[in-house]
Amino acid sequence: MTGLAVFVTVGTDHHPFDRLVAWCDEWARAHPDDRVTIQYGTSEPPATAVGHAYLAPAELAEGLARADAVVCHGGPATIAEIRAAGRLPIAVPRRKADGEHVDDHQMRYTSRVAREGVVCLADSPTELAALLDRVRSDVDAFRVADDEDRVRRSVELFGDLMDALAP
Repeated sequence: MTGLAVFVTVGTDHHPFDRLVAWCDEWARAHPDDRVTIQYGTSEPPATAVGHAYLAPAELAEGLARADAVVCHGGPATIAEIRAAGRLPIAVPRRKADGEHVDDHQMRYTSRVAREGVVCLADSPTELAALLDRVRSDVDAFRVADDEDRVRRSVELFGDLMDALAP
């Protein structure tokens, strides 16, 4: 399969997520036959991929619908939206130590939901590239059926994790 359509979203948090944008832009540079679109927010814009700081809800929905692969930050709402669009997200959680968020809840959340098969987790550019290569060889493995119950359970899990962190 050539011409893989990859959609990337860093969400709308005010913290830059340059690491994710750089990983995906490098992948786009190495795969010129593929179409990579990155919603980059306050991060540095991509040099190779098509970039949009922000997208209107309809544009986001269209990007998700057209994508063979969706790469995202580890936000629970974003993950739920991607799954509702019928895609298995490739999640790269934001890290507090890198100034990407106020805490490490995305790391804890994505680690947990990855064990349940809600996301595929990528912690390095190599892992991300391997997952995108898997999409190329089996795009149907990254499609999901309507799983409203699983999304509801994931949102409840996030609430439980946040309650556990409360002082």
